[in-house]
Amino acid sequence: MGRNKTSQVNGKEHDKDALQQYNDSDGHFSLVRNFRLADLVTIMNGACGSFSIFSSAQYLSTNDDDYLWWALVLPLAGLMFDFLDGKVARWRKSSSMLGQELDSLADLVSFGVAPAVLAFAVGLRTYLDTVCLTGFICCGLARLARFNATVALIPKDAAGKSRYFEGLPIPSSLGLVSILSYWVRRGWVEGKEGIPGGLVTLWGRPGGRGDIHPVSVIFGFWAAAMVSKTLRVPKL
Repeated sequence: MGRNKTSQVNGKEHDKDALQQYNDSDGHFSLVRNFRLADLVTIMNGACGSFSIFSSAQYLSTNDDDYLWWALVLPLAGLMFDFLDGKVARWRKSSSMLGQELDSLADLVSFGVAPAVLAFAVGLRTYLDTVCLTGFICCGLARLARFNATVALIPKDAAGKSRYFEGLPIPSSLGLVSILSYWVRRGWVEGKEGIPGGLVTLWGRPGGRGDIHPVSVIFGFWAAAMVSKTLRVPKL
């Protein structure tokens, strides 16, 4: 018990020292000066997710398939930056609390918001569809927050890495992006061949708030898997 208390105190002192560098830095651009190289790579992940969202919006306004394909490809580019930032941090032997928070926020944009907006652009646009998509984003947000809060409690291997993920990691949403890519390739999008599985009216008149594309439930199941406590995914 004494050791646990000592480690908690040491951990708090370390966090306090890590935060002090931001408090001691003055000037309008002091935050930028405190960025590590790995932090800049992480920001590129978030940039890819942001451009994907804007590309989806451009597709909705122009109906140009090129924008839709860019929206599908950019989250994959974000994944590459997500892998790269950890390697850069280990190479430079530098990490920061800011970098940890940046990583989670960038992941939420690239692997939470961007895939949901993509699904909306492809055709999951009914009220109940957007409920499923919003639930997906919120569960991704909760999953990232839980990871940041509990990562120290997960068993580690000899290299100090976590042995497993609790719940699906949010980058796994690229599996959903790959499904959407297949639909786009086959023309199974709104305004062309239509969404697979069609549209079902659960209540009220067709065209109202009771309409839902059954395939949107996939996002709901994915969301549940992300926040699951019992689902443990081995870390490669």
